[in-house]
Amino acid sequence: MRLNYEATGPADTPVVLLGPSLGATTAMWAPQLEVLSQRFRVVAFDHRGHGKSEVPTGPYTIDDLGGDVIELLDGLEVEQASYVGISLGGAVGLWLAQNAPERFHRFVLLCPPANPAANAQMWTDRAAQVRAEGTKSITDATLGRWFLPEFADLAPVRQMLLDTPDEGYAACCEALGSTNLLPGLADITAPVLLITTDSDTSIPPETVVPLATQIPGAHLEIIENAAHLVTYSHPVVINPLLLTHLG
Repeated sequence: MRLNYEATGPADTPVVLLGPSLGATTAMWAPQLEVLSQRFRVVAFDHRGHGKSEVPTGPYTIDDLGGDVIELLDGLEVEQASYVGISLGGAVGLWLAQNAPERFHRFVLLCPPANPAANAQMWTDRAAQVRAEGTKSITDATLGRWFLPEFADLAPVRQMLLDTPDEGYAACCEALGSTNLLPGLADITAPVLLITTDSDTSIPPETVVPLATQIPGAHLEIIENAAHLVTYSHPVVINPLLLTHLG
């Protein structure tokens, strides 16, 4: 499985992978790239079914999505990296922390869904809707969950959603609908920074906050006056947290 990726920053510095949200691409990390690439070799990738990555027929599983990241590391000949993931990318990060701990130094997981299978029918229904009506049918509702009403610069993010292949989006919904990462949280050994927001209706903070007591040594930050796609809307707050945790 070939994932599209974009690498920036000095080749001789530690590698940081950036795993995006459902319906997003490498472009969602624009507010982070300049800052992070001054200190790290930054590899932003598109999940399977998204952006310029291949679009196999679904459904996908979290094992598929996590395995793609390991394959990407292998292809880049990178033995160890740190990982930053948001939303779907956060779920993939939890999987990687549990299933490939030897490949990662540190994790930053923003608004991660740890047990989306608890709402399996919602994901099944959304996958069916997108296959039938396209991502345009869920774009306005998604943007309403991703940002608070006062955030105005929606055009680039709207286009990302509209450009996402329908099958890729739907198949990743199905991956989330079959994922429960709670049983393995206590086995995570890497340092983890968890970030949630006070106004996230996609992955409500009450589902993220408890993870900080279930993942050994995890640190929790709750961002105020922010919704789901907090990396894009609040980089002035998020970027210093990333730099501090990633070292």
